Amino acid sequence: MPTVPSALFVCVHNAGRSQMAAGFLRALGGDAVEVRSAGSAPKDSINPVAVEAMAERGVDIASEQPKVLTDDAVQASDVVITMGCGDACPVYPGKRYEDWELEDPAGQGIEAVRPIRDEIERRVRALLVSLDVEAVA
Repeated sequence: MPTVPSALFVCVHNAGRSQMAAGFLRALGGDAVEVRSAGSAPKDSINPVAVEAMAERGVDIASEQPKVLTDDAVQASDVVITMGCGDACPVYPGKRYEDWELEDPAGQGIEAVRPIRDEIERRVRALLVSLDVEAVA
């Protein structure tokens, strides 16, 4: 039985960038990819502007909750994508790591968050291609 590739998105607060990336990967990858997200210092809730920006694209992340980054999540993932978490993300041999330099949407309005969201979607689509997963949308 073939294994499903898995990706972990990590940012400091797990309230904006990593949640948007996870939302896009779930929406575009469907059951063909396993999706995780976490933060090195998670906030109490998702950034409402990130939720609004994703809703504009038909992706609902409103019910997601920030999660703390664990070694288990890293070990269980094939690809670990960091977004400004610096040295907080543990590194394990045999894992594929990518660092996506993206502006932090925290404290920004919807006009500033839309380009961040669009760049995240572009990168998630490229990630799907690299994982040999066909986007469902």
